[in-house]
Order: sequence, then C-alpha cells, then structure tokens
Amino acid sequence: MSSNMWIRQIHRWLSIAFTLAVSANIVALIMQVQATWIGLMAFVPLIPLLATGLYLFAQPYVGRRSAASSEARS
Repeated sequence: MSSNMWIRQIHRWLSIAFTLAVSANIVALIMQVQATWIGLMAFVPLIPLLATGLYLFAQPYVGRRSAASSEARS
C-alpha cells in the first residue's frame, strides 16, 4: 500500500475514534457525570486527525504545482 493510502486509512480510523469520543462526552453530559477526562478524551484523536486532514487537503495542490513546474522545465 502506498503512503497516501496509509494516511487515508489512518485518517478514517482517527475520525471513528473522534466520533466515539464525542459521543461518550455527550452521553456523560446527559447523565451529568462530572469527569473532565471524558471531555478531554476527544482531543487525543483530534490533533493527529487535523494533521492528516491538512496533508490530504494540501496534497492535490502540491501535486499540481510540482507537475506544472516540471512541464515548465521541459
């Protein structure tokens, strides 16, 4: 599998973990559980999710730029 596919797969699994953490936080709020760590649990997958998302967002633009510069050199 290429590195692009690995990053996409990691991004998908991180999004599932983030969704579960937010769901747990909502359930804890509804049940009025006073556990701060449940609220902070969503930040664990959020930070790498942001990094992989920014990489996947920027990838097409960087690819176009490198393709255009290689055509200009030819």
